[in-house]
Amino acid sequence: MNKMLIKKNDTVVLIAGKDKGKTGKVLKVNPEKNRVVVEKLNFIKEFIRRDQSKNIQGGIMEKEGPIHVSNVQIYCSECAQGVRVRTKKLEDGTKVRVCSKCDITIEKQ
Repeated sequence: MNKMLIKKNDTVVLIAGKDKGKTGKVLKVNPEKNRVVVEKLNFIKEFIRRDQSKNIQGGIMEKEGPIHVSNVQIYCSECAQGVRVRTKKLEDGTKVRVCSKCDITIEKQ
């Protein structure tokens, strides 16, 4: 299994699906299933059953659904678009994520 280069709180661009071209912040990462949950993208409807003992009113609720990692790209603020990311080892031995177009380190924006 490959390591995911997308982390929580990254800004990503959706490159496929019904919300193609939209950007959002990553809320949750699931590396076992290679999926991410992005804020305000890929809404799904969840049907909630009424429960009188817990005082829950039933109905339909919308929430963000998981998206496969291959359908998102990290947003680079220099390039102003979604880009591929590679890792680079610095002189002090730390690894950083780097935009493959402009070679600028990608911090959590």
